[in-house]
Amino acid sequence: MTATLSSTRARAALRTTARASAELLLIFLMLAVTLWILGRMWSVVWPLVVGLLLTTLTWPPTRFLRRRGWKPALAASAVTVLFLLVALGVVALIAVPVASQSGELTDGVVEGIQKLREWAAGPPLNIGDAQINKAFDTAVSRAQDGLGSMVGAVVTGVSTVVNGLVTAVLALFLMFFFLKDGPRFLPWLAHQLPGRLATDVPAVAARGWDTLGAFVRSQAAVGLLDAVLIGLGLWAVGVPLVLPLAVLTFVTAFVPIIGALFAGLVAVLIALVSNGLTDALIVLAIIIVVQQLEGNVFQPMIQSRGLGLHAAVILLAVTLGGSLAGIVGSLLAVPIAALIAVVWNYVREQLREPSHPRTDESDAGAAVPS
Repeated sequence: MTATLSSTRARAALRTTARASAELLLIFLMLAVTLWILGRMWSVVWPLVVGLLLTTLTWPPTRFLRRRGWKPALAASAVTVLFLLVALGVVALIAVPVASQSGELTDGVVEGIQKLREWAAGPPLNIGDAQINKAFDTAVSRAQDGLGSMVGAVVTGVSTVVNGLVTAVLALFLMFFFLKDGPRFLPWLAHQLPGRLATDVPAVAARGWDTLGAFVRSQAAVGLLDAVLIGLGLWAVGVPLVLPLAVLTFVTAFVPIIGALFAGLVAVLIALVSNGLTDALIVLAIIIVVQQLEGNVFQPMIQSRGLGLHAAVILLAVTLGGSLAGIVGSLLAVPIAALIAVVWNYVREQLREPSHPRTDESDAGAAVPS
């Protein structure tokens, strides 16, 4: 018996597909318009984002002081001043020496890539393909541009660029107000929204804040441990530029997976150029051991709850963020992906149909063996 295609069902399926496609197109259009608006407002959005990230780091000591009876304004002022002093100390003790060695760091990476090229062209590989040589040339160019811009942006951006200075000042003021009035924001927001939004939006915001805080604090702690351990290992081996490499390790820790690979590659290339192949292999072994400790010991101990994202999702998010917005996109990709996951999980919880318990008769019938 052969099955025939029902024209009625086919038309119904096509209508359903068309309706779903139109709804998806509307969603994508809304996202595109939202991104366009954010791009036009970036001078305001970026200080807001930086202020929120700084607040996640400084909220625990502020909460500690408030629980000890300090007034909100006094606690926020004390923590803000302490944070500013620590930041200025870091700039004076670390950023200035790193800035003076950033050019040497970039030249060392380029020279290391050239050595790898020469090694690949000789025995036993004897690679002489023009496309591979072109790929090495492209890698050298990108290393010069990318590493130089990253180190320059991290080290000297806030102190030398007017826009960076304005962003830092605005972010600092926003951090103070977030610390001072943050706990009153969600109740205020609930009173401003109508209907069910008064419940849903504050709930999602609270979950998003917890997720963002967990990510920033855990990544900062893990990055600091990585920087200290790898820095000590580089110092013990005798690799130059220990301080810039340690700072680079800490900064790139906020870009999961790709950041660790990038910082490790830079350290190995510097060791290869300055100390030779043996020390480069030792540095590679040190980095692998530290990364294994990070993945299997540091992360589970420091991060009380995960982001709920698969490693493949994190990798794709970082790649997409980097292609769309460069370094800033790579830094913000994982927090944004985590916040999207928070919203999706909440929506899924609200749309889930409640389970219908069976009646007593059905339970009794099910309990009787046949």
